[in-house]
Amino acid sequence: MNLPNDPFILELLPEFVETWIQDLENFNNFKANGQKDELYRMAHTLKGSCYQFSINDIGDMGVQLMGYAKVEDWENSTLLFEKIKNRFIEVNDYLKSIGLAV
Repeated sequence: MNLPNDPFILELLPEFVETWIQDLENFNNFKANGQKDELYRMAHTLKGSCYQFSINDIGDMGVQLMGYAKVEDWENSTLLFEKIKNRFIEVNDYLKSIGLAV
């Protein structure tokens, strides 16, 4: 895994990942209520913030999720959501394994 070189970003990364793992729980509400605009906003924020933290693969998935939200493709959104969540969990586990997260 490529981690950012900036020590300040590295210090913030574990909390960033934990926060996203929690925030992703909003997906189920967006889906249940057909809130495509809320999903789009979340995906847009996901994209930008992940690129800033050098988690580019999740940022790329955020771009995909934006497209699915725009056309209300809840089936593909759900599949991608699971991939995003699992990837954040993998990143979190990796950060723990190298002593950056508890």
